[in-house]
Amino acid sequence: MTDRLGAQGTVIAGGRYDGLMEALGGAHTPAVGWAAGIERLAMMIAAPMSETTEVAVVVEDDQLFDASMAVAVELRHNGISAEVYATGSPRKRRDKAVKRGAITIFTLDVIDGRVSARISGDPQRKIESALMELMPRLANA
Repeated sequence: MTDRLGAQGTVIAGGRYDGLMEALGGAHTPAVGWAAGIERLAMMIAAPMSETTEVAVVVEDDQLFDASMAVAVELRHNGISAEVYATGSPRKRRDKAVKRGAITIFTLDVIDGRVSARISGDPQRKIESALMELMPRLANA
């Protein structure tokens, strides 16, 4: 029983039903039984928290795909959730990251033959420091 469901608080119940078979015209049969209210169990389960990606790694130049995957792996090793956006139109990748609610967007591009990386959004200190550590490695990508 629970007090979280109001007057209909029984979730799982059961008992002995020794006289049931006789009442239905059968032989005396010792019995036990139980039942669970699936809808009531479902009401007791908390709604799952929506997953928010801490860092969206947006690849604006396809030649940086491998580097973007390495960045995501390194962030995950540091306990930071990361997702790579490298499919579809390069112009739309950032929009996808914003739509999905990424807290920080780390954009990788090639400008004038050099790797360019930008951080936008609201990076927490641990995210910002992890990304800053990765920047020198990206210059060699």
